[in-house]
Amino acid sequence: MYYTYYRVAPSEQLVTDLEKALNGQYTAVACYEKLAELAKDEEEKKTILEIREDEKRHYAGISQIYTGLTGKQPNPEQTEECASDYVAGLNAAIKDEQETVDFYNGIADRAQDPYVRRQFRRFAADEQNHAVWFLYFLTKNK
Repeated sequence: MYYTYYRVAPSEQLVTDLEKALNGQYTAVACYEKLAELAKDEEEKKTILEIREDEKRHYAGISQIYTGLTGKQPNPEQTEECASDYVAGLNAAIKDEQETVDFYNGIADRAQDPYVRRQFRRFAADEQNHAVWFLYFLTKNK
């Protein structure tokens, strides 16, 4: 649990980054559900749904940090449309996951709070792992 009495006052940039991260996780949860429905076999579907659970966990963790720092509940929005084709969805997922790794590492680099830094490093590592899975599925399905 993130205890607010240990916090350092958040910068405007951190709050903006957290809001962007929340929107990204919210979008990923929605799109990965659709991607799992398009999966070509049960192994792929199962793995995509596991990745979706990671994204839900990330959303919950980022939401907790956001609420602890701002005192407000997040109000996420889906920022991208989900692909309706499996290969296009895998391509979009790889790109999104890789961009998210860089974004989360940037948040961790700028974070003054050790808890926020640790969480975003962990989230970035998870996102990199997701990208590898999506790349594997893309390679199998080409």
